[in-house]
Amino acid sequence: ITPNDIWYVRHHHPVPVAAIDASSSPLQLGLEVCLGGKLQKARGKVLTLADLQSPTLFEKKTVVATMQCGGNRRSGLNGVDDTKGTSWDVGAISNASWSGVMLRDILASHLGIRGPEDAERLGVKHVQFESHDGMTASIPIEKVLNPYGDVLIAYEMNGEAIPKSHGYPLRAVVPGFVGVRNVKWLKTITLSDEESEGPWQRGMNYKVFSPSVKDLNTVDIASVPTIQEQPVQSVVVSPEDGETLEVVPGEDLDIRGYAWSGGGRGVIRGDVSID
Repeated sequence: ITPNDIWYVRHHHPVPVAAIDASSSPLQLGLEVCLGGKLQKARGKVLTLADLQSPTLFEKKTVVATMQCGGNRRSGLNGVDDTKGTSWDVGAISNASWSGVMLRDILASHLGIRGPEDAERLGVKHVQFESHDGMTASIPIEKVLNPYGDVLIAYEMNGEAIPKSHGYPLRAVVPGFVGVRNVKWLKTITLSDEESEGPWQRGMNYKVFSPSVKDLNTVDIASVPTIQEQPVQSVVVSPEDGETLEVVPGEDLDIRGYAWSGGGRGVIRGDVSID
C-alpha cells in the first residue's frame, strides 16, 4: 500500500476547490441516461455523499487496486524515440485500499440496470464519468457489470476521506484500467450508447497505436481503439538506470523493482538478465 502523502499526482486541471466545498452546498453525484444523443430526464437521479455512505442504502466495499498513469516511463521511451506528453520516470504508479460503493450496486438500485440483459435491452454500451473540473472519460458497461470488475465509486483512500488532490469527495476506481479512466472529483455518471466526447477519451494521446506508426496524418484516429486495460509493466529500480555495479564471482547481485499487469492479470514470474 502506498501512503497517501507519497501517491503520484496527475491532474489535467487545477483541483476544483470551489465545486467540492461542502460548506456551501451538499456534495452530490448525478446519475443520467443519455441514448441516441437524447438525455432521458425522467430517469435522472441525484445521490448525496451522505446517501452513498449510508449503510441502509448501500453496502460499503473495499478494493485494493493499483493505479498507473498511461504515461508512466515515458521518459525511458523518449530515450528510444520522441513521444508526446509528460515525461514521467518510473513513479507514476501507486497502490491503495479504496472504500465506497460498487457502481453496479448503484446502477441496479437507482437506474434499473441489474445485469447485461438490462443494458442490452436499453442499448447501454458505455458508462461516462464527468468531473467537477470538466474532464470526461468512459468505460465499457461490461466492466461495470462484471461481478469481478470491482468498479467502485470511492469516498475513502487508505482508511480516510480521499484527499483533495486524489479526488475528494468521490472518485471512480476502475481496477486494471489506465489511470485517466479513474476520474477524480466525480460529478456525474451517465449511461450511454456512445463513448465520452473529449480529448481524454477520443484524442490521440489516449489511443492505442502500433509502434510502427510515426505519422498520424494518414491515420483515422476515430477508428483506433481507446486505451482501457493496461498491459504488463515491469521496472528495475535498483540498480538505477546507467549505474555500474561490480560483479563479484560467488556473490549475489541484488536486483529490485516492480511488475504489474492490468485487467486483473496477475504477474507470476519475473526474468532478469544481465547480458
